[in-house]
Amino acid sequence: MMDQPGPRPLRVAPSPRPGEHPPARRSRRGVALLPSLFTLGNLFCGYACVIYAMRGEFETAAPFIGIAVVLDMLDGRIARLTGTASEFGVQFDSMADIISFGMAPAVLTFAWGLSTLGRLGWAAAFLFVTAAALRLARFNIQAASADKRYFVGMPSPAAAGILASTVYAYPEGLVQFRSSLPAILLVVVPALLMVSTVRFRSFKTIDLQARRPFRVLIFFAALLIAIATHPQSVLVVISYGYLVSPLIETIVMRLRRKPAAPPAG
Repeated sequence: MMDQPGPRPLRVAPSPRPGEHPPARRSRRGVALLPSLFTLGNLFCGYACVIYAMRGEFETAAPFIGIAVVLDMLDGRIARLTGTASEFGVQFDSMADIISFGMAPAVLTFAWGLSTLGRLGWAAAFLFVTAAALRLARFNIQAASADKRYFVGMPSPAAAGILASTVYAYPEGLVQFRSSLPAILLVVVPALLMVSTVRFRSFKTIDLQARRPFRVLIFFAALLIAIATHPQSVLVVISYGYLVSPLIETIVMRLRRKPAAPPAG
């Protein structure tokens, strides 16, 4: 009989010599296509907003920021649902957000009402871009340890929505120096809130698979009808309502903690 071949000996990789580094692992090539397409759409909306703002077509430019907000909400959720979340996706999303929620709203507001203020106008717009970049950088390093129910500082999409909804509601633009002065507050206030420690409510923890009463669907149907019929005013109410939401929540919580008055007699 022929001898049966024995098991092959295991090959052990040689240990690195002193002063040498172990061979680096090859990173997986390719990207998750579906969430990256949403992020790419987000980036395109920011770019399109800048182009139309430079042309002076503010009523066309502003809605691109709103579309970018929706795409930004979808890309992360889709990546988690499909199990395709990756470090590349996180970094790509941050780069797109700087364009769509930092540069694009700043350029839009500058062309709309800050340009007549000269250096003061472009300095205010640059402050908004800087605050958006700092806000995104802080979010990336605190995402793992932060409370999922709240954002520390105003989210950059919400801050961009303040500018976009205002421009969309008044697309004629500001051409006089005095009328352009309030536009400074329009960019400075959201910029300061982005880098502040004020806590804004997050909606990422809402369970969309949980059963809800039928009146919730009626509420969303009414909201869609309101946006379709009166988009300018409804979007302004939503964006500015979120701006003052921390103050409203603080007042409500203090009223609930207020002790009841003792009974008379």
